[in-house]
Amino acid sequence: MTDTMLQEAARNSKAWPFLEAQRLAKRLRNGKPNGEAVLFETGYGPSGLPHIGTFQEVLRTTFVRRAYEALTGQKTRLVAFSDDMDGLRKVPDNLPNQAMLTENLGKPLSQIPDPFEKYESFAHHNNAMLREFLDRFGFDYEFVASSDRYNSGAFDDALKNVLAHNQDILDIMLPTLRAERAATYSPIMPISPTTGVVLQVPVEIVDAEAGLIRFTDEDGSVVEQSALGGKAKLQWKVDFAMRWVALGVDYEMYGKDLTDTGVQSGKIARVLGGNKPEGLIYELFLDEKGEKISKSKGNGLTIEQWLKYGTQESLGFYIFPNPKSAKQLHTGVIPRAVDDYWQFRERLTDQPLDKQLGNPAWHLLRANETMTSPEAPGAGDTVPVSFGLLLNLASVLGAEATAENVSEYLTSYLGEPVNDASVDAMIDAAVAYTRDFIVPTLNKRAPSDNEAAALRALDEALANAAGDADAETLQTAVYEIGKREEFGFENLRDWFRALYETLLGSEQGPRIGSFIALYGVENSRKLIAEALARG
Repeated sequence: MTDTMLQEAARNSKAWPFLEAQRLAKRLRNGKPNGEAVLFETGYGPSGLPHIGTFQEVLRTTFVRRAYEALTGQKTRLVAFSDDMDGLRKVPDNLPNQAMLTENLGKPLSQIPDPFEKYESFAHHNNAMLREFLDRFGFDYEFVASSDRYNSGAFDDALKNVLAHNQDILDIMLPTLRAERAATYSPIMPISPTTGVVLQVPVEIVDAEAGLIRFTDEDGSVVEQSALGGKAKLQWKVDFAMRWVALGVDYEMYGKDLTDTGVQSGKIARVLGGNKPEGLIYELFLDEKGEKISKSKGNGLTIEQWLKYGTQESLGFYIFPNPKSAKQLHTGVIPRAVDDYWQFRERLTDQPLDKQLGNPAWHLLRANETMTSPEAPGAGDTVPVSFGLLLNLASVLGAEATAENVSEYLTSYLGEPVNDASVDAMIDAAVAYTRDFIVPTLNKRAPSDNEAAALRALDEALANAAGDADAETLQTAVYEIGKREEFGFENLRDWFRALYETLLGSEQGPRIGSFIALYGVENSRKLIAEALARG
């Protein structure tokens, strides 16, 4: 495949990352001046720890970034921006040193001691967690902290620009605010020289070019000081716009809850002499009841939970489809996501290029080096067993299921040990998922008379099966029994449901031939005997 072939396919692809890339390429027809890299940005508020929303925004932005590279061949950068100059408004309940944090309410996160007592500030701690989090998934990014930019003076020229257009920005923002908020609103928020708190007070611009401002401090004194060098920060919507212009951001996406922010920040960016970047507005995650996920409610699924019960690539796969549609995020969606990913991954190798560009696996494999662990020992385009089958094996083993004994069954089934990090991850996840969600719900019922007769026939067929009978041979035997009129099944679906409910204790299950081959003929006969004993 040549670069020309890839670019031609990219120009015609309807996959959403390519549609986004095409819009950006249309805007930057000749790239950026002097061959400068096209800049993608994601933002993070470090008042709490990074979470699944952080992951999805960086991943989706990376999908667009890689699509843009394939489309244009141009250089790109991704900046992960941390707004750690924001004032602490509320003390999260799950943090230590609550009293100390309460004493520091209102101060910039970068000026508050680390409650974990590991880093020089609360922001430094959360920034370190963010970087560790992003590095864990192998994202290629540049980290930029707001405090570094403000305190070093790197944003000074941008701040002077905001001061020079103070009234223009007020004209944009004041009509959007309630009267009470508008009375104290200022685009720039000074930091009190006496308390260190980020102040929400009216500000008079004394000298925009010199960066001088005047305001009333918390103690009632009138203060005239510089707004530069970290002595002030901008209101959120103004800060958003200032960053776009100062950093030269070309693409940034954000959630539906920030729709108005995007509108107002876009207007402010134009006032400041720049433009709103390209980007999409994505829908938010919902819980299994269809309600918006809230960190305070704890009604969502954390990234740690997904990686406990599923795999890394399955999380990326689940996030990939249409970001403009809301997605329910709960443990029940994990098993299918794991297996669907591998179906798409296997399909990828035989697809023509235009179909590959619409395959989620193509985007995940290009996102970074570790999303799907393509360099792991034995990793390839297929896995020898489905996640669903591993779940059923683990559920039969019940409380005794461990990664070790599931691996032993798999080795026996395949005739050789599995040396594949992807399969190991699937086994670990299957054992955890089964233990916490399947075993507590299992209810193996007694078979009816006709079902018992069919089970005895299956037991006889297994007793006579050749020792090396493969999954297809076993599946055929199961089919033939289910079709025999003497057992009275209206259709094969009823027969399979009877097998699942009497042998496995669930309403649905795997391809029975594959399960018998994996679990073993003799072990499967024991399951039949146990079911018949309940009759």
